[in-house]
Amino acid sequence: MKLEVIHRTQFAYAEPVKDSFNEVRLQPTSSDGQACHSFILKVIPSTRLAHFLDFYLNYVHYFEVPESHGSLLIESTSIVTTSVDTRARSETSISLKSLPDCIRLEECYDFLQPSQFVSLGPEIWKLALDASYGMTEVWPVALAIMQFIHCQFQYTPLATNVGTHMTEVIQQRRGVCQDFTHVMIGMCRSLKIPARYVSGYLYNGPAGQLVGAQASHAWCEVYLPGFGWHGLDPTNNCEVDERFVKVAIGRDYSDIVPVKGHYKGPPSKRMNVEVKVRDIT
Repeated sequence: MKLEVIHRTQFAYAEPVKDSFNEVRLQPTSSDGQACHSFILKVIPSTRLAHFLDFYLNYVHYFEVPESHGSLLIESTSIVTTSVDTRARSETSISLKSLPDCIRLEECYDFLQPSQFVSLGPEIWKLALDASYGMTEVWPVALAIMQFIHCQFQYTPLATNVGTHMTEVIQQRRGVCQDFTHVMIGMCRSLKIPARYVSGYLYNGPAGQLVGAQASHAWCEVYLPGFGWHGLDPTNNCEVDERFVKVAIGRDYSDIVPVKGHYKGPPSKRMNVEVKVRDIT
């Protein structure tokens, strides 16, 4: 599937600000069967852009607007080709007992630890055990955790914010894709399943049956020894397929914030975010 993604973030400040420094993680990756053919980043007021790869090899663009300005526009346009992973994960047989060895793997170590929005207390462990009762293999357990979150938690916009911790989400049993991903990561890690946060976009298609396509989306990837990382979306209770555009990975949301920065001036501002994903195959 060939998709065009337009992500537009507009800031309007109560009074003019200056010395604005920003970094964005908006460029889709070219890996795991996905190819980013083009990426254009536009910033108004215009300024010089630069980029680097962060610790998890995500593209990070950064820029500074030193002069006084009353608004800031950040708009990215990407053309991406996605594909489906055809490996039959349902036929894999990987016991939970084999997972302790994963902590020795460099690609897994960070994704077995607590992180800023993910804790690994006994309550999380008990919740994961209840959700996967009687199961002994990694992939069925991950699927059961995903289904548990989808069924037991209510998708409620504005019930949380970008700083909400997973423990609060578990208490109130509602939130959005970021929250559900944090909960799934915590439940998986508590059972020694390496799990990481993925940011990106979701193509909803003409049927409009999926949740989370109106903005940046988030899902979870779990590690299967011998098979690598595979995506699961607890918000929509489905495996990740060609409708998903992958941008960045991290331990949790704090590692992949799409747009963040600081400036000199009054804190009062308005932010508007628009995301459009269309099939151009």
